[in-house]
Amino acid sequence: MSEELLVASRITKVFRPGSEEIWALKGIDLSIKEGEMIAILGASGAGKSTLLHILGTLERPTSGSVKYRGRAVGDLREDELSSLRNREMGFLFQFHYLLPDLNALENVMVPCLLAGLSYQESVKRAKEILERLDLGSRLKHRPGELSGGEQQRVALARALVMNPRIVLADEPTGNLDSKTGKKLIAILQDFNRSYGTTVVVVTHNLELASFFPRRLYMADGLLIKEERS
Repeated sequence: MSEELLVASRITKVFRPGSEEIWALKGIDLSIKEGEMIAILGASGAGKSTLLHILGTLERPTSGSVKYRGRAVGDLREDELSSLRNREMGFLFQFHYLLPDLNALENVMVPCLLAGLSYQESVKRAKEILERLDLGSRLKHRPGELSGGEQQRVALARALVMNPRIVLADEPTGNLDSKTGKKLIAILQDFNRSYGTTVVVVTHNLELASFFPRRLYMADGLLIKEERS
């Protein structure tokens, strides 16, 4: 039986622009097991991205707790959180956030170097993952020389290069055409099958969400429905 990887308990998030209070999350309970593939759906403003950021320790909740592999994330120092994110988590967003002055290989090497791997090992890992994603002929190309689909695959390679336990993706296909978006999801499915990588994707695309065995629906800061297939 798969073990719990991430457990969120009674998560709230309140934003206070000026004197106003905006409740982005209103008491979310969620358990994510090792090896799951989960899609989180909902309209804009439902709280999907905020929840994903809290699960990935990019934001802290206003109240409630998140546990990662049994350890309370709120007890970790900022340097411990940074190390956790770099070694255990991969992130993918709608925009690729590639460094424009680095080529594809160098961009993918960044997490390896931050983790303290040698330059040679970083090159080896980055080259292997880029070749697996059919980008072997684009190693020396900078982001501006790549198509939108290629840019996002380089960003995905960067997310996967440290072989993370979990990939957290926020609308990763939002700027891609349907065919390219499906190809990206297929890569995530492949890593899930091959390595047991847990995948959590925020999307508004019902067709792409259908590829995920577990689907969570959000509205107004609440989880309102769950489907499994």
